[in-house]
Parts: sequence; C-alpha cells; structure tokens
Amino acid sequence: MLKSLYIKALNNRRFLQPEPEKNTDFSLEGKWFDRPFAKSNKEFSIAAGDGSFNIKKFLMFNYCPVSAEALIYDGQLKNIEQSEIFEIDHVPFIRELVPNYMSIFELKCCLKAINEFDVDYYLFDGSILGDLQNHYPKGAKQPSDIKKKLTPGVLKLFEDNINDLSNLDLSFPEIKKKVYVHVSGEGEDDFKDNEIDDVYNLYLSSIEKLLVLKEVLKKNKKIISISKSSSSNDLFHSNAPDIGILDQFTEKQGISELIHKKVESSTLVPFPVYDDFFNGLWFTIFYVRLKENKNVLKVEIPYYIKDKDDDEIREIIEIIKRDAAEGYPYLLNKAHNDVVITNRHVDELLKISRIYETTNREQLKK
Repeated sequence: MLKSLYIKALNNRRFLQPEPEKNTDFSLEGKWFDRPFAKSNKEFSIAAGDGSFNIKKFLMFNYCPVSAEALIYDGQLKNIEQSEIFEIDHVPFIRELVPNYMSIFELKCCLKAINEFDVDYYLFDGSILGDLQNHYPKGAKQPSDIKKKLTPGVLKLFEDNINDLSNLDLSFPEIKKKVYVHVSGEGEDDFKDNEIDDVYNLYLSSIEKLLVLKEVLKKNKKIISISKSSSSNDLFHSNAPDIGILDQFTEKQGISELIHKKVESSTLVPFPVYDDFFNGLWFTIFYVRLKENKNVLKVEIPYYIKDKDDDEIREIIEIIKRDAAEGYPYLLNKAHNDVVITNRHVDELLKISRIYETTNREQLKK
C-alpha cells in the first residue's frame, strides 16, 4: 500500500509548488506597500503568551494535559504559568472543551501579566477576533436551565474569582457546585444522563473564557495579536488566504492595507454575557513582514486605527520588531517552545502518573 502512495507522490511532484489561481486578480496595488521598519528605541516592558494541550484517547476516558505561559521582559525575563491534567469522558465536543480550558489559562496568565507586572504591551498568540466569532461551538446543545441561573449574582461570582489573580485555576467547577447543584439529565430530554455534566462544563467554561477576555480587552491599548497563519481572505477575496498570497508574491519588508471589522457584523450568534460590550468592539487588522524574505504575519489591534500611515501603526510595528528574531517576536517563539505538549510529553506524563490504560491500538504496533 505504501509503495503505491510513494509512486503517486513522485507523480504529483509538480503540484508541490502552488500556482496562482486562474481568473483571480492578485494585483498588489493598493493592498501591499513595500516599506522598511526600524526597531523601536522607546523604553517599554513587553510580555507574550501561548498555550498548548494534547488529548490521549483511552477506552474509558481521555487524558488531557493543558498548559499556558506568559513571559514578561522588563530588563529581566520573568514568567507566569498555569497547567493541569484533565480526565474527560468521551464526549462529542472534546475538541472544543479542552481548547476552552487552555484559553482560560492563557488569558488568565495574560491578565496577571498586565495587572500585576504592569506591562506596556502584551503579544497575544492567535486571533482574539476569531475567538469572539466562535465563542460557542456551532450546533452544540445547551441545558434549558443554564441560562436562567446565569444571574447577575452568578456573574459576580465568576468575576470575583477571575480578579483573584493569586489563583489561575478554572473558576467554573466551584461555581457549578454552588449554583448548579443538581446537575443531572432530569428534564433534559435531548441529553444522555452521562453527558449532561460535560455539557454544563462546555457552556460554563465558554462563559468563563468570555469573562476573562472581557477583562483583558478593557486593556485594549496594550494588546497586540499576532498570527503566523490565517484563513481570512478580506484583501483578495480569493479561495487562497490573504496571508498565503502575500507570502508568495512579496519579498520585502512591508505592510498591507488596513482591514476594519466590528464584532457586531462578524458574529451570527448573540453573546450570552455582555453582548453590548463585545458587539461594540472594533478590530484593526493588517499584514506585515518584518524582515526581507521572512514570513508575513497577521496583526490584530483590538480598537480602531484609521490609516496605515498613522503614527500609531508604525509604532506598533516597531515595538513588535524590537525583539524579533528572523522576522518573528522572540518572546512568542519562546513561549510556544516552553508550553508545547507533544505526544512524547504525554507518554512521559502517563508513566509518571502510572496510568496504563489501554487504547486498543497497542496490538497495531506489534
């Protein structure tokens, strides 16, 4: 079987170099501007963070280690970290649940770096706008009573826990015990009895994630989101993503035209909490290359900046570039390498925990 695939791979080598789409206008005029950028000579403190998770599937449960870190540089390198290992039942939405846990840890590390270390800028890995656009999994069901009990008093419990930055654990499990005392399948005809508890976890962790994100976005002038990849096509309206087109058809340092998006026009589902706050947010988005022949990056600023020639845009790029190595921020790269959880790491954790559950795939390795 593999031999036939090797032959097909050899025959398909001509497709490894992507060709421009036919009948598609990839004109860069008005969309990309070659421009050199200096490194900022301002004095400022900066932080960056990332998170990671892995899921090991066993016959009876899923083993899910999660980690997050914020690195702070103010003349000295400091760090904030949070991690946990979760054992989760086999639920259809585990690929949404575990990333929620990771995001909460990541956002709480970010909030602590901003509040307790008073950093001037925080480099956020990924897309905050993307998180808001997908704040709850599409098609996921919700228990009928869960919204009714999400009262101002319950929100205050969440917010009090979130603002206690001495504890970066998940807040919702304790709140669930206090408020949703009788979590069962009774009266929930759409759920199996053994599924309802995990459905509550999905919903309440989504609430907690939004509430921490709200606290972070109150500091919007400090936040700079950076992505190495993106599927967005707002510039060229092509099947190929903007970042791929710019990466292929440009070489020099430069910046794209700005894209402005309001959350209200980017999401289809109302927010379960603070709908007006989130819907009123604006994002300024652009692509930038910090070093010739290196990768194009996507940058999101969680507020409105009118023009690419605005001094604030130039200043943001110079801030990102100050500590960049090979066209990518060093702190973001280090945070990623610090937290990434590989399959080898999971195997080591299982040995330390003395967990020898079966996956029923062991015989395939013989």
